[in-house]
Amino acid sequence: MKAALLVESLTGNTWKAAEMIGDKLQQDRWTITGMSKVGNPDHASIQRADLVLVGTWTHGLFVVGQAPWAVGNIANLPAMRGKRAACFLTFALNAGTSIDKLTTAVGQTGADVVGGLEIKRNHLDEHTDLFIERLLGALESA
Repeated sequence: MKAALLVESLTGNTWKAAEMIGDKLQQDRWTITGMSKVGNPDHASIQRADLVLVGTWTHGLFVVGQAPWAVGNIANLPAMRGKRAACFLTFALNAGTSIDKLTTAVGQTGADVVGGLEIKRNHLDEHTDLFIERLLGALESA
């Protein structure tokens, strides 16, 4: 399988999570076709990929108004009909319904979104393992 990663990161946590996810997929014999910013996507890597992973961070107040960063940029991504996608979202205290908003935005590109997971910034290793486990399970059952 081949995956492209599209990432937005403010402090580096989301980028680090994406690198960890890419490394873990490569350990499972996946090919990473590219890793680029959501706002400046590598169109060739998306085209070559079987799966597009979209990761961003949560912005807003700690208890209200949380939303995934870069939703506007996601709306500008190329149409991804025929592609599967999965989303991840880093957060500090409370992500609210941000993962639902992110998966909806990615689904509006035409991609078949197979899941999403919130990754707490101080649990990157544990939560990226969980993301990979759930992702591979979702792909096997699809």
